[in-house]
Order: sequence, then structure tokens, then C-alpha cells
Amino acid sequence: MRFVVYGAGAIGGVVGARLHQHGHDVTAIARGDHLEAVAAHGLQIHDPTGSQRVPLDVVGHPAAIDWRGDEVVLLCVKSQHTASVLHDLAAVAPDDVPVVCLQNGVNNEREALRRFPHVYGVMVALMAAHLQPGVVTAYYSPVTGVLDIGRYPDGVDETARSIAAAFEESTLASQARTDIMRWKWRKLIMNLSNAIGAATGRQFGTGLWERAAAEADACLAAAGIDAVPAAEDKARRESVLTLGEVPGAPHPGSSSWQSLARHSPDIETDHLNGEIVLLGRLHGVPTPVNTTLQRLANELVASGGEPGSVPLEELERRIAAEERANT
Repeated sequence: MRFVVYGAGAIGGVVGARLHQHGHDVTAIARGDHLEAVAAHGLQIHDPTGSQRVPLDVVGHPAAIDWRGDEVVLLCVKSQHTASVLHDLAAVAPDDVPVVCLQNGVNNEREALRRFPHVYGVMVALMAAHLQPGVVTAYYSPVTGVLDIGRYPDGVDETARSIAAAFEESTLASQARTDIMRWKWRKLIMNLSNAIGAATGRQFGTGLWERAAAEADACLAAAGIDAVPAAEDKARRESVLTLGEVPGAPHPGSSSWQSLARHSPDIETDHLNGEIVLLGRLHGVPTPVNTTLQRLANELVASGGEPGSVPLEELERRIAAEERANT
């Protein structure tokens, strides 16, 4: 099995490096300065045990890969890039290549299934950072993260089991699950906090995530969508993950915080808080907190705003205004 890691940022870079370090065949797809740095010097991965330089094979486009027919694509791009990379992938990859979505959000698998018949979802629990070209940081040790996997929309097959085994061999705890999307919905509810931390610098402890999550619970109930209970998800993570310290690399903000810190031209919020806003509009459930967070995150990207630059009082004021506008 040859792994093609499409998107070698924080998650893709760490997962690709761990697979390579444990003897698996890996080719990464990256872009820009990050592509140039990895091609020239390898991928530098920092973790609580030290630092290693991993000589990953890397290309800038799937057309540069010699597709042999034994590949598994690990899709690790942000959700807002999924449609475009699937378009590029479908032009050159075998029709039956397994596409595995190691992504936040719940719509990536559906998009992939439009193009490819064998699609898998992965619930990712892995604290990682990518803030400079050629470098990624992983904060859990000795287990690097949890990557539970299942076929989309449901079920388990031999491919899912084989991928889970490869992850397990590579310090990435993985179970093959028949109900993977229930786990991904729970992860999405957790990710509703990303925009809070990106905007205010305080991801938890303000009461805002609880309000955003309550909106999500109401939307999922109205839509008839089942998510794994929070306690079950917490138990899975805590059973295997230990957070460590990496010298010179404090624990980062969320992936959305990192997008603002890198001055990325876009952010994933439309596929996180925006997913709840969409459900609310479809089923008549008010979502003032998630609506405000979605708008604010996009405004920060458009204006080049820094992470943590919005006072909490300003965010509360805007939420209250959205509540009044919908009553």
C-alpha cells in the first residue's frame, strides 16, 4: 500500500512523517514555500521527544505521481479546498483509488463520493501545528494521535482494516468503525470552538462554545442526525492520548487560529460553524452564535486580521444583535 498524502500541512505532514518513519511508502502533495522546503530539506517534525528530519517524497500536483494502482489517498486539505483537489485528483488517479478524508467537517466524504466509489472517513484527534514552511509539530506522545476510520457512509471493509493497521503501526491509534460519521459529527461540534479561539484568543472558558454546541444539538435533533455522545468521545481520546511539551513550541491554537496566524487567504469556518448554520436554515432552528462566528471568521481573513484580535465583548455584542435580528 502506497500512501499519497494530499495536503502535507499540520495533520497531513505529521501523519505522512509517522507513516514514513515506520516503513510505509509515502508521497506527499504540497504547495508553495512548504513544497520547496520539504523538497529541498525534508520535513522537520518536532514532538515531545525531540526533532527529526524526514526525507519525504513530495510533489506539487497529483499529475506528477506515477500512479501504480496500489495507492491510498489520504485527503488532508482544509474542507474549503476539497472540491478543487478532488477535481485534480480525478483527472489522473485510478477510478477505484480509495480516498480517505482526514478532515474536519462532515461534507468532504460526500464530495469525494461524487468522484470516487471507495471513500472513507477518519475522526482525527491529533494536536499539531504548521506555522512555517518545511516544519510541523506534534504534541501528543508516545501515541501521536487517534485516527479512527470507517467506510462512507457506513460500514467496514478490508481496506479500512488495512489502513487502520498501518496507522497503528505508526504511533497513530486507529480502530475500524462501522459508524464513523457519528464520530465525525461529534468532532464537528467540538470544532465549533475553533472560530471562538481564532477571533478572541480564548477557545474555551467563555461559555460561547457551550452556546454554539447547544445550537448544534438542536439542529442535529431537528435533522434526525445522530452523533456519538460527548462522554464516549472523551473516553476514546483520554484512553490513549497524553499531551506533552515541545521546547520552543507552545501548544498552538486551533487550525483556524493557525490559518489567521499564517495569513491564509481562506478559513474552514464555513464547513464547521457554517454546517450548523445550514442545518438551522433547513430545519427552522435559530443559530445566532454560529452565524456570527462564521461571518466574523471570514471578515478576519478578508481584512488580514490577527488571531485573538477581537475583544470578547465585541463578539458578545454581535451575537446579541444577531439574536435581536431573528426575533
